[in-house]
Amino acid sequence: MTPALVLAVLLAALAATTAAAPKENKCPPNIVPVKAGAAGPAAAGKSSYTTKYDNIDVKMILHNDRLLKNYIDCLMDRKSCSREGQLLKEIIPDALQTECSRCSEKQKQIAGEIMSYLLQYKKAYWEELLCKYDPEGKFREQYEVDEDEEDEE
Repeated sequence: MTPALVLAVLLAALAATTAAAPKENKCPPNIVPVKAGAAGPAAAGKSSYTTKYDNIDVKMILHNDRLLKNYIDCLMDRKSCSREGQLLKEIIPDALQTECSRCSEKQKQIAGEIMSYLLQYKKAYWEELLCKYDPEGKFREQYEVDEDEEDEE
């Protein structure tokens, strides 16, 4: 596996732990959503995802626009994927369905970093991923987190 796979798993965990349902459908018509339960063979029958890349430098990936865009383009079916990117695409639906129960604690932590970064600096990527992997807002609603809410003090 490569950084792409780790990023995909983490994006799945990220989506599974965040955001409220959209008030209206903001998804462009060219985004084809992934159907619930569409996990690929990479996730089938496994008790957990590999932790081989838990120590990868995710910040390096996030701060490298070219690398991050390649991963996003793969996940959004705009570009062909590396083997690792394809595996990532297969894991995301499973991670959403299972509430990231197969994710390691480190993967959940990294997912939080990714979510925070995408929401703060790459909101368009975040919105695209949500449109594709959570088009009905089911998982966002389940966790009752609204990405537009201000933190209350």
